[in-house]
Amino acid sequence: MEFTTEILISLVTLTFLEIVLGIDNIVFISIVGSRLPADQQKKVRILGLSLALIGRVLLLLAIEWIIGLTKPIFTINDFAFSFRDLILILGGLFLIAKSTSEMHKKLESSKEEETKNLRKHTMRSAIVQILLLDLVFSLDSIITAVGLVDQVYIIVIAIVISMGVMLIFSKAISDFINNHPTMKLLAIAFLLMIGTVLVIEGLHVHVPKGYIYFSMAFALAIELLNMRIRKNQKPKA
Repeated sequence: MEFTTEILISLVTLTFLEIVLGIDNIVFISIVGSRLPADQQKKVRILGLSLALIGRVLLLLAIEWIIGLTKPIFTINDFAFSFRDLILILGGLFLIAKSTSEMHKKLESSKEEETKNLRKHTMRSAIVQILLLDLVFSLDSIITAVGLVDQVYIIVIAIVISMGVMLIFSKAISDFINNHPTMKLLAIAFLLMIGTVLVIEGLHVHVPKGYIYFSMAFALAIELLNMRIRKNQKPKA
């Protein structure tokens, strides 16, 4: 296996792409994990991302089957639906419902209700939710990756590296989101937007990812400035 300059550039580009696309995963894991007791949150992060890595590699090995998912299976008024469209729509609706529910809990729940909610959530249900949503995210990212690179082993290496990076930074990102209430609300709003985009793409309306990530980065920058202003306005002891 010879690494040429072209292969190296493809690997770096694809790894960066997988890391960017994986941000959605980390945010979702942070939100779901925050409903669990503190001693289980680390296990959920590691197990969730590890199983996601295995799932992505298995999906990649079944790439011919995945490409087949884009073929129309039924038509409604000249609008053709494929398995990919249905997966995106159902995944998007799940994400919209989940983020709306989390936003409601964040805005309306009292401390006692939050404690009860922690007891209701289990690590098993959190892992199942993470795996189901990662299936939706993986489907799109793998199809994108195959469109960019021909060599399967490069995609596998890129996925492994990106998952390693996410494992390293997942705790810091989760802690940052969970320790700042407004940042957590912003993260839930991101998930709501991503869910909406998934539904729209399932209806064959392409939304450029650059617009999505730019709006997320812009909102994040504004919130970081707000945090800095609030910190400066606190009375000094």
